[in-house]
Amino acid sequence: MQGKVRRYKSIFLSDIHLGTRGCNADYLLEFIKYHDADNFYLVGDIVDCWKLKKNWYWPQAHNDVVQKILRKARKGSRVIYITGNHDEIFRDYFGIHFGGIEVAEEAVHIAADGKKYLVMHGDAFDGVLLNAKWLAYLGDWAYETCLKLNTVFNYCRRKLGFGYWSLSAYLKFKVKNAVQFIYDFENLLIEEARRREVDGVICGHIHHAEIRKMDGIVYMNDGDWVESCTALVEDKNGKFRIIDWVSEREAILTDEELHKKKPRSKNKNKTVEAA
Repeated sequence: MQGKVRRYKSIFLSDIHLGTRGCNADYLLEFIKYHDADNFYLVGDIVDCWKLKKNWYWPQAHNDVVQKILRKARKGSRVIYITGNHDEIFRDYFGIHFGGIEVAEEAVHIAADGKKYLVMHGDAFDGVLLNAKWLAYLGDWAYETCLKLNTVFNYCRRKLGFGYWSLSAYLKFKVKNAVQFIYDFENLLIEEARRREVDGVICGHIHHAEIRKMDGIVYMNDGDWVESCTALVEDKNGKFRIIDWVSEREAILTDEELHKKKPRSKNKNKTVEAA
């Protein structure tokens, strides 16, 4: 199976944060190389314009990600760019195509089984962003600081022979208020999907990949490419699952490619399907 491209009806990616040091562009390039789809949804925060305004950081790998996505569009895949809060500058271009990529505020995705899913970044349902944007910037600074500490911490872990461990993810799920925020965010999105009379919602924003069903509505979050390196995929039958690329890459990449960059985690992938 090594080296074989996986084909899906749809792939959903968000929170890549190109333009930041925390972006795992190398892992994303691997993922794009071995995954193809009829539809690619870029569900917000693909480019981190907040960071780029303060400090320009754009290595070759980030440029390669853009080129690979443009190539998907040229080869016939439909690519829809849903804007998020970090790339809100692109909200001035709704309805315009760039290199075959559609820019939109949101979309309704019709799955292979006919079910309808509202696709949006999710920042519109973030109470902090709505009521105190300055606090969102402060939180973003704290998160970036945490990621920098995480880099140093994992460098020491590698030297000691231990695998990758996400400090930011650990803090997120140990702090009671953060857990409550995620729960409230998910419920708000579920209620919005019910109000729109669709079968579910697909989003990003909170960097927490998950699939769960509540009262007949399916909530799906595709995660991020800063902490978890996850994507949401839909097969030809309309079934969805989350791909944890760090966990799955060993089963796909060739031995030569694996030796170029060692995986950061040896945790087994947890697959969840929408019922």
